[in-house]
Amino acid sequence: MSAPLPLPQLAFVTGATGFVGGAVARYLQNKNIPLRLLVRPHSDRTNLIGLRAEMVEGTLADDKNLEKALQGVDVLFHVAADYRLWVPHPAAMYAANVDGTLNILRAAKRAGVGRIVYTSSVATLGYAKNNGALVDETAAPHLDHIIGHYKRSKFLAEEAVKKLIAEENIPAVIVNPSAPIGPGDIKPTPTGGMIVQAMHGGMPAYLNTGLNVVHADDCAAGHYLAYEKGVVGQRYILGGDNMDLKQILEIVAELTQQKAPTLSLSPSVLWPVAVGMEWVARLFPKFSPALTTDTLRMARHKMFYSSAKAERDLGYTHRPAQHAIADAIQWFRERSY
Repeated sequence: MSAPLPLPQLAFVTGATGFVGGAVARYLQNKNIPLRLLVRPHSDRTNLIGLRAEMVEGTLADDKNLEKALQGVDVLFHVAADYRLWVPHPAAMYAANVDGTLNILRAAKRAGVGRIVYTSSVATLGYAKNNGALVDETAAPHLDHIIGHYKRSKFLAEEAVKKLIAEENIPAVIVNPSAPIGPGDIKPTPTGGMIVQAMHGGMPAYLNTGLNVVHADDCAAGHYLAYEKGVVGQRYILGGDNMDLKQILEIVAELTQQKAPTLSLSPSVLWPVAVGMEWVARLFPKFSPALTTDTLRMARHKMFYSSAKAERDLGYTHRPAQHAIADAIQWFRERSY
């Protein structure tokens, strides 16, 4: 194993206005690493409050601006992504997640950036045929087995990154976060939105599904470890605890003094509701459906993952899921979600 890379003199972060990107930027600042951030014009900059960083306005589509902004940078953390579980017109999502990734990684190579950490997702790993079994980095699902436009776009983006590494010597390490929970989830994400709903007693029933929960700050630390100790071309799952949805909702209920849900529902029972919500969303673009048919397709599989490789090779660790949920609840409460 090669020696860890030294502390970078300048780190460039995309997606810092978002949940995981903001956590990565804060982690790097706490290590006294100078920051340069790519920020879209008119984006919500709440997560940038308190950050000492140089801001560069631009988008992932602007090749020339990206190359100029990346001059003098030691490491690029490309965290930005269009993360929505419902998109009536998915072309923009593929443009951001696939084409945008290609643009900035190539710009980084031209600018002489020595290391890139690309944020993929466990979505690219699919799910186990034996429902509830652990999936690791060796998984190689076919695109046809990936559910939903977000997950498909991330799958295609990761495949494109692997090709860049192999054919264009792009110095990238890939990380695959699971479902992050914690402070800074301003939108919130679908997982965070579920916690907010449960905080207020809005989840009287649950689906028999499961997911891997990781504290956003542990995920951010894993990003830095991937820079410091990761091997170019390798991917590392940055996860936490594997939990049934029922367990997660029980923890939220205990922490918020709500009644835990006891009714288990089948995805088929909720299918007409999801179809109706999608129909309304097509008529009224500002309406975001709380339940979609893709969500129900995914719920048939428990998304359980192993972080053993990151733990072994990077020294990655994670705190218990209950701590992540408690920190998220506190953050949401303080901001009156």
